[in-house]
Amino acid sequence: MKAKRVAWMALAALMVVGLIACQQSKAPAGPPAVPTPVPGASDEAKAPAPQGGDNAGAPSAPAESLEGELTIFSWWTAGGEADGLAELIKVFEQKYPKVKVVNAAVAGGAGTNAKAVLKTRMLGGDPPGTFQVHGGSELIETWVDAGLMAPITNLFALEGWKSAFPEQLVDMVSKDGEIYAVPSNVHRGNMLWYNKAVFDKAGVAAVPTNFDEWIAACEKIKATGVTPLALASRNKWPVLHLFENLLVEAGGTDFYRELFAGKVPWTDARVKTALEHLAALLKYVNKDHAALTWDQASGQVQQGKAAMNVMGDWAKGYYTAQGWKPGEEYDAAPTPGTGGVFFVVTDTFGLPAKAPNPDLTRAFLKVVGSVEGQLNFNPKKGSIPARTDVPRGAFDVIAQRTMDDFAKDTLVPSAAHGSAVKEAFVVEMNDALSVFLSRKNVDKTASALQQAASDTGVVQ
Repeated sequence: MKAKRVAWMALAALMVVGLIACQQSKAPAGPPAVPTPVPGASDEAKAPAPQGGDNAGAPSAPAESLEGELTIFSWWTAGGEADGLAELIKVFEQKYPKVKVVNAAVAGGAGTNAKAVLKTRMLGGDPPGTFQVHGGSELIETWVDAGLMAPITNLFALEGWKSAFPEQLVDMVSKDGEIYAVPSNVHRGNMLWYNKAVFDKAGVAAVPTNFDEWIAACEKIKATGVTPLALASRNKWPVLHLFENLLVEAGGTDFYRELFAGKVPWTDARVKTALEHLAALLKYVNKDHAALTWDQASGQVQQGKAAMNVMGDWAKGYYTAQGWKPGEEYDAAPTPGTGGVFFVVTDTFGLPAKAPNPDLTRAFLKVVGSVEGQLNFNPKKGSIPARTDVPRGAFDVIAQRTMDDFAKDTLVPSAAHGSAVKEAFVVEMNDALSVFLSRKNVDKTASALQQAASDTGVVQ
């Protein structure tokens, strides 16, 4: 526990650096140091909350009388993502039968398209009832700092959630003593998914745990005529997702944190090692990667066209939707070289300050944060519950291992998913890596990343 506390303190420091350095951007996902909210009378003494968010907590009307329309905005349109959201909506509609739910999901890997639509709506004064947003800087810097979210601190107090959710997750949705969103899940980003039948046919007896073993496995698989590693680069972010894994593989977690805090230059030898390793892996990827989205690349593994894929455990939600059996037909392990490390990605829902019907939003947030909601949502989504008291029996063997690892591993924020660094730099990283895919020039790419870090304020 002491080691884990130290890890989160390091993440907190990284978050502070990012918050100071950027505006309307993405900073480290580590928990900011926030005072514990004190519900009750002390809340009444605080300044008035933004419009639509009186911090009253639970819906003011009884469930049977709530009616109207609730728009839920997300980018969950693929496989298990869509199925998980459907389960949440199903639970909500059972509890609030007079409420009409509008599922306003917008397709596009990692929310590229959805975020653009959401920004237009939020800045235009036409927010949805609630929306999916990654905990950490994506929530805090983009929406809370802009005054576009209302606090739901009293809802946490009334529902007893402060003891149900891990402190680090509550910190990731908090600022200045107020809580602004409910975590719906925890995803792990550094996972190597593999087709067991393909491994067996190629004679890969053990899952690779380091880079040399990974290349050796790729060679064996390539000799059978199967693509060793499925990659999707159509939406760019899966390449950065793979690269951030390689950064930890090449330099470790302290190096990773210092790099995104601007304390280590992007021309560092360890960055170049990660780029060299990326170049080496590109020899084993599918030739059509530029045409594929993340779920299509995951599908190549399920179909036996490829052996492996590096992706977050939302891939398991996709595989569940396809009827693929975890632990039997496929399995997962930490990305080679990242054992003992847990890349944290958490989805959350909050209350927009100008939500058209705050009572309906609060009612939905109650479902998101409930044991029932998390129990129905997460198995479909491929994630593990954000609450610590959800029964484990409903989860498959991979999810249960993920729960165990979350409790003991070193936790680090994801750059590809809006937690480790500001948004402007993420865009620049995606562009630089897109160029790298075709040119594979390590030195020029490292210099380009360093320049981007300087231009976007990452380098202090």
